[in-house]
Amino acid sequence: MTDLQVTESPIPGLLIIDLPLHGDNRGWFKENWQREKMIKLGLPDFGPVQNNIAFNASVGVTRGLHAEPWDKYVALATGRIFGAWVDLREGRSFGTVYTRELGPGTAIFVPRGVANGYQTLEPDTAYSYLVNEHWSAEARAQYTFLNVSDETAAIDWPIPLQDCELSEADKGHPRLAEVTPMPARRTVIIGGNGQVGRALAAVLPDAEVTDRSVLDLADPVSLDKYDWRSCDVVINAAAFTAVDAAETPDGRRAAWATNVAGVAALAEIARRHRLTLVHISSDYVFDGSTGPHGEVEPLSPLGVYGQTKAAGDLVVAAVPQHYIIRTSWVIGDGGNFVRTMIRLAANGVSPSVVDDQLGRLTFADDIARGIDHLLRVRPAHGVYNLSCGGEPQSWASIARSIFTAQGRSAEDVTPVSTETYGAGKELAPRPRNSVLDLSKITATGFVPRDGGEALAGYLDQHG
Repeated sequence: MTDLQVTESPIPGLLIIDLPLHGDNRGWFKENWQREKMIKLGLPDFGPVQNNIAFNASVGVTRGLHAEPWDKYVALATGRIFGAWVDLREGRSFGTVYTRELGPGTAIFVPRGVANGYQTLEPDTAYSYLVNEHWSAEARAQYTFLNVSDETAAIDWPIPLQDCELSEADKGHPRLAEVTPMPARRTVIIGGNGQVGRALAAVLPDAEVTDRSVLDLADPVSLDKYDWRSCDVVINAAAFTAVDAAETPDGRRAAWATNVAGVAALAEIARRHRLTLVHISSDYVFDGSTGPHGEVEPLSPLGVYGQTKAAGDLVVAAVPQHYIIRTSWVIGDGGNFVRTMIRLAANGVSPSVVDDQLGRLTFADDIARGIDHLLRVRPAHGVYNLSCGGEPQSWASIARSIFTAQGRSAEDVTPVSTETYGAGKELAPRPRNSVLDLSKITATGFVPRDGGEALAGYLDQHG
């Protein structure tokens, strides 16, 4: 009896599972699928939803080669087969071939896009397979096929194919040179028209960028009708961000609909389809009474906007594969604080700017760069603070730097308290300290830009 073990094959992601057979005078018993043990040994937690059984009464029945749009775990109950697998995914491993015999003591994990074919070597062979998508006619239309007698793959079938039983469909599949590789799973960006969405599109050129006409968090129907089956990562760069409007009756409802109900629907989709969900959060989930804020600090939002973002964070945290990107004071392509100060400086205005709220700017390009880093490195899932580095500043000190760069005097900016600035205005409460502890994301190898240097570069481009 062998020990349970999972080993790699020459095809990336195609795994061989050796299954112990516990035998006695009555026969044998095996744990055909044991999620906890197998995951510890390296099998992906692929979330099977359907179990199928195939039976072949005679020797020489040959099936394949079919590359399916889902992952598949194949194991035999009785008999013996010769298995052949060919990588039909786009990429450097396209066309790689692996073959071996399988009996009840061996299983195979076949990743999406790897073609599989089987030839029975014993009568009354039965094998079962788990898949992580339900079969449908629409799903079958996404299959990729390869002819079992393809000369390039050159599979050495134990029983000559002319002596085997094949379906007419399998006989007519294309040769390798004619196969269109199965594309990699897609990355989808929600909120592609926003400042962060546009920055993400520039950093992730292969991603599918959507706007509210396609995916709208406030419209659950748009989420339900979208085809998520070929997706791998969804990045949520959409949110209701009108902080002051969120304090009004209509704004409160809109903020909860998008930032909580919509995010909850998206999180359920990510869980069901085993997606990695990247969600952009905010310093507003804290009251700002202390700082810098670490990733494990208890949430303490002051206003409605912060409350909805905090609730959304808690929902996303329940998704097995998630990255919550907590950021602050976002500056991107569009209306923002820096551009406002540039305009005021150019127009001869001498503004009063809050001086008792402390934080760091975060440029949309840096958020996109940090998300790209996490998706490439794949550190432990969870919350990651992301902002520019360097010394924290107040809004007033940042405004003075901008005015100086524009040729105005720093003294043209008058520092005021939050209370003075808000007198006579209906403003939502703001955290006084928005400084984020960056040690966790730095430990993954990401280097945040210095805030002063990032601001200078932005002013060179937009000033």
